[in-house]
Parts: sequence; C-alpha cells; structure tokens
Amino acid sequence: MLTTPVPDCAATVARLRETFDTGRTLDLTWRRAQLRALAAMLTDNGDAIVDAVAADLRRPPFETWLAEIIATVNEARHAARNVGRWTRRRHRRLEWTQLPGRAWIHYEPYGTVLVVGPWNVPFQLTLTPAIGAIAAGNTLVLKPSELAPASSGLLAELVSRYLDADAVAVVEGDGVVTQELITQGLDRVLFTGGTAIGHKIMAAAADHLTPVTLELGGKSPVIIAEDADLTTAARRIAWIKLMNSGQICIAPDYVLVHARVRDRFVAEIRTAIADFRRGQRNGLPIVNERQFARLAGALAATAGDVVTGGGADAERLEIAPTVIVDPDADEPLMTEEIFGPVLPVLTVESVEQAIEFVRQRPKPLAAYLFTASSATREQVVRRVSAGGIVVNQLLLQVATAKMPFGGVGPSGMGAYHGRFGFEEFSHRKTVLTKPTRPDLTAMFYPPYADKRLRMLRRLV
Repeated sequence: MLTTPVPDCAATVARLRETFDTGRTLDLTWRRAQLRALAAMLTDNGDAIVDAVAADLRRPPFETWLAEIIATVNEARHAARNVGRWTRRRHRRLEWTQLPGRAWIHYEPYGTVLVVGPWNVPFQLTLTPAIGAIAAGNTLVLKPSELAPASSGLLAELVSRYLDADAVAVVEGDGVVTQELITQGLDRVLFTGGTAIGHKIMAAAADHLTPVTLELGGKSPVIIAEDADLTTAARRIAWIKLMNSGQICIAPDYVLVHARVRDRFVAEIRTAIADFRRGQRNGLPIVNERQFARLAGALAATAGDVVTGGGADAERLEIAPTVIVDPDADEPLMTEEIFGPVLPVLTVESVEQAIEFVRQRPKPLAAYLFTASSATREQVVRRVSAGGIVVNQLLLQVATAKMPFGGVGPSGMGAYHGRFGFEEFSHRKTVLTKPTRPDLTAMFYPPYADKRLRMLRRLV
C-alpha cells in the first residue's frame, strides 16, 4: 500500500533560515526579481492553473483567470515597482525634550515565515500574502490546502521552478503538517481559512510566541436601503454569490432588505440568477461531501420560503442556486457561515433595524451596502464594525493593492495587500540616535538633588 511521504519540516525550515542568515533576501534586487518571477509564473502557466482549479473545484476558466491570476499578477508587479519606496526609513520629528537627536523607523523582515493557504481560492489567497512576505525580505514556507490537491501539486512544482528554492519552499500536507511547521518556532504565521482552525493555529503559535495574521470569514451581510438601485444590487449580489459556487470568504452571506422593496428585490435577484445560469446545469459544484452534507442539511432545516432553487444532487455534489426569504434567525443558515450558493433574504423595516441586526452578531469580514444616500452610507460606516465595507458593489475590495484587506474580531486579525502586506511581514524597528557632546543627559545623573526634582516638575 502506497503512503504519502511525510515532509521533513525541520529540514526545510532550517534551510530557509540558513538562506535568511546570509542576508540574500535583504537585497532589493533579489526581492524585485522574485516578485517579477512570481508574476511570470502565473502568466506563463495560466492554462495549467485553470486546469488544476477545475480539477479541484470544477470552476470555469473565466473565474479562475479573474480571481486567481489577474489580481495576483497585478499585486506582484505593484510590489516590484514600489518595494524600494516601501523599505525607505521613515524619519520622525522628536519632541523638544529629546533634542538633540534623530529618530526613524527601520523596516526589517521577521525572518522565516509561514503562509497557510485555503482551498477555495488556492493560488490567489496563498500567493498574495507571499508577495508581502517576499517584498519585506523574508524567507517563507507556503503550505497550500490539501483539499485542493491538483492546485497544491501545481503550486509546489511552479514555485520550485520560478522562485529561489532556498528562500521559498512549498510544503504539502494536511493539518498535521501545518502544526509541525508551527512547532519549528517560525517568525510569523499567516493563515487563511475557517474560524475554528484559526483558533488552533493561534493556540499552536502561542507556544512559541509566534505572531499571527488570521484571515478568517464570518457571515458577511448586505444591507439594501429603500433607495437602492435594485436591479444593479440584485445582479451584483447574484454574480458574486454564484462565483466559485459561493465558496468565497467575503461572499454575501445574507441580505437585509427594506420591507417596502423586498418583493421587488426578490424578483430582481431571481431574474438575475436565471439570466446568469441560462443554458447551464441547474446545480453548482461543492468542493467535497462534508461541505455538501452541511449545505443540504441547512436547506432541509430551513423554515424560510424557498423562492428559487433548493435542489441538492448528492451524486454530483451540486447545490442549486437558492434564495430563501425570511428564515428563522436561529437556524443553521443564519448561525453558520454558508459558504455555498444559498442566499437568505431577511425583511427589515429600516436601515437602523438592519444595523442593529448586524451589530448583535459576530463582526464579519465584509459588510455591503446598497444605497443612493450619502447619509445612509455614513450611518452604516460609522456603526457597523467589519473587516471592510463596500458600498454599491461586492468583493472588489480584495482586488486592490492600495487598501488593506483583513478581518476584525472573530473574522480575523491583521491585514495585507500592497504596502500593507509589506508592513504585515516587517518589524518596524525604532532607531534613535543621540550625540555624545554636549552631554545634556548629565542633568539626570544621580545623585538626585531637590533642585533637579523642581526642574523636572517645571517640565510638565
């Protein structure tokens, strides 16, 4: 019987640490070359990436190019262009009590870091954090998800071909391998995945005082105000809810829609789903039996009104795009992250009621709002706590290198993308330099006289 060899995590980490100790990764030329090579790795192998993701997730090529390749290539190129500026020391003006002297922030890499990627967007959500780690000058281990084996295998092959193998390594395996990597006492860990596993990652890292960045999930709400453009809202929500079968951490999880426009919105989203799925199979693929059983069970348990979809094909592991109006607040669809093509729609009497509904629940990774009113926008931005808020659109906050992406509370900690990814993987080291002459510190040397105490009191 064939068995999968267990990777030698200790040897891999030791090799990467040796490389880091040489100082090779501190060189800006090295960093730029690695970032450009990462971009080339994706553009050169787009068809192979499409095939691997299709094998794992049955995702159409267009979505893979959009979600996995284009955004990641742009991120890598952006980092290569800007890493020199990001690494410059940032001088700070000192208080008069600290003069004479100079102070600045020096960005230094943590050392050898670990990026644990998810199965649902296996290339983008593994490589985008890696871009920040490389830009910061770290050596790193990439641990892709075992639930997307074709993508994991291809990633391992491509990284070894395109990137510095003594500085960037892919280690494949399951959660046991992740835990073994963490026990090596790495200098930072970034994990993308579910909240339950995030708890385990943080607990394991705590034994070594390893700082962590957690990109988790949660139930990302959509608030639809009475003045919203309902057609546009419905089409944009349906687009993202259908993408990757709704298996996206910032997909719209449920909708809170004003009672006066609820029926019109429901009609619009049914139309949008029908338009987008015309000529295609009724069901959307789910990654594995466990996820399928969870979704099918939640559908079977709902007390809401199923207005479209509702079908589940166990043989093909497919769930039909489904809209459910007013499910109970305590049923699985409303207490667990859905992570599938099922959309609950709840009726509210006001934006204020929608805000209170969201505030009474764990803070989500994303919150969405559709409105034509700047006052409503400001009301939601001020009162809804979420990793990020997007108005009149969805998902695209993850596609920009100019803004941080991350969670808050149970939806995560830390943020990355662009300069924020560079800073997430950098230690901001304080440097304070003082002259030796004149020695103004002499006034603070002991013995301490009453005259000096009176002087100190006058300073405040």
